[in-house]
Amino acid sequence: MRKTFLVISFTLLSLTAIMTYVNWKFSFILLILIPLIVMGLYDMYYSNRTIRRNFPLLGRLRYILTAIGPEMRQYFIETDLEGKPFNRLQREIVYHRSKKENDTMPFGTQLDVYKEGYEWINHSIRSVPFSEAQHNPRVKIGSSQCTKPYEASIFNISAMSFGSLSKNAIIALNKGAQQGGFYHNTGEGGLSPYHLLGGDVVWNIGTGYFSCRNFDGTFNVDEFEKRALLDNVKMIEIKFSQGAKPGHGGILPKAKVTDEIAAIRLVNKGHDIVSPPSHSAFTTPLELMDFVKLLREKSGGKPIGMKICIGNKSEFIAICKAMVETKTYVDFVTVDGGEGGTGAAPQEYSDHVGMPLRDAVAFVHDALNGFGIKNQIKIIASGKVVTGFDIIRNLSLGADLCNSARGMMFALGCIQALECHLNTCPTGVATQNPALMKGLVPEEKSIRVTRFQQETVKSAVDLMASAGIMHPDHVTRDVLTTRIDRNKVETFAQTFPELITGCLLKEETVPKEFLYFWKIAIAEKF
Repeated sequence: MRKTFLVISFTLLSLTAIMTYVNWKFSFILLILIPLIVMGLYDMYYSNRTIRRNFPLLGRLRYILTAIGPEMRQYFIETDLEGKPFNRLQREIVYHRSKKENDTMPFGTQLDVYKEGYEWINHSIRSVPFSEAQHNPRVKIGSSQCTKPYEASIFNISAMSFGSLSKNAIIALNKGAQQGGFYHNTGEGGLSPYHLLGGDVVWNIGTGYFSCRNFDGTFNVDEFEKRALLDNVKMIEIKFSQGAKPGHGGILPKAKVTDEIAAIRLVNKGHDIVSPPSHSAFTTPLELMDFVKLLREKSGGKPIGMKICIGNKSEFIAICKAMVETKTYVDFVTVDGGEGGTGAAPQEYSDHVGMPLRDAVAFVHDALNGFGIKNQIKIIASGKVVTGFDIIRNLSLGADLCNSARGMMFALGCIQALECHLNTCPTGVATQNPALMKGLVPEEKSIRVTRFQQETVKSAVDLMASAGIMHPDHVTRDVLTTRIDRNKVETFAQTFPELITGCLLKEETVPKEFLYFWKIAIAEKF
């Protein structure tokens, strides 16, 4: 192909020279031809890509097609039920609800109801009239040790940091939360001014202790207290892990550390910002309980919780044992499923690390109930929650309320361009590029966030009413049925049989499926 390129180039140049000699007006061809030949020669002799060296100029076409491949598939190839991680139907329902457009469907479902994994709600003959349903149900978060419990919506904004999302996106989310009466989780990037514009805030504290750290990366209790007492901060969440990359930690390169980010996170500019894979403020479940008591005291009695993607079951059981032993309880557990998303994560972590949400929620509920402490602790489910049905599914497995990250991003205008990690998000959501950010107008998008949340809660309430249920607390595992194979179905109560309350307190009553993990779990060690 290299020789062919040279022959074709020489031939075209010769022909153009002859045509120009006959009539000078043909010289404009050289303006096109010469740059193309130069690019081809560069490909042959200077490119570090084999395809371009072997197929000069023509090889560039491969990289162009690869670059625009996602867009081509999304707009011209994908069906309504294809597209990852969210298909077109899932994205469209968010767009319609955020704009308060008609979200009804004509002519029946497009889903294969006999396909393995298909799920449905078991509605009731004694359904509740929609007019009698609680249209904005609240869930009280706060154990017996919490003096400032919080009444939360059943659908809220999940953890997304300033820096991962743009300033305008954070502003829109916070204003949307304020308008709709639900909370906004800060993510582990610290408590920024854009989180404090009026919306209720859950302050997420990760392993880097951003906004409450010393410059060496250790926890600073004075900086914590100063911010935890702010009126907007309603709850504190200790982050252990997230679904997209549990146990990985992270690094924000020094080139991305602006003066603003350094000030918010309490770090020195000019250095990489490291989020370690584990906490330094505590190293055992018992020390975690001391840390929980410290945060509760310094926050003035606000709910203290933890966010975790379940990995080794024995570690969560060890935390439960520590709570029982010390009689100190977290107020909530945010369960992030392995299908959770992030701006950037190694593919193997996204694909193969972390327990999926359904299994994780059921396990956490059963573990807390087995130790007799579920009545003290609320469970928050997070991971691909974008519809009312998603909420009901998680409630049926044991969650009390739900968070959504990518659903809220869709409400902001995200088109699933999959460029979150490149700083090139075309919708201005996941970028720090000022030119791209400018297109996201917080005043407009905050309204869409509010509408999406309200319409999704309404959908969940309507579904509960159809099942004869008045409040989220009454959604049980027999409300949902899933298809195991083409000829077999089971309720969640059959697939995930519940543990007897208190059965994990003594070895002789521990169910066999828990026994191995129960035995190796100790409060003195993770």
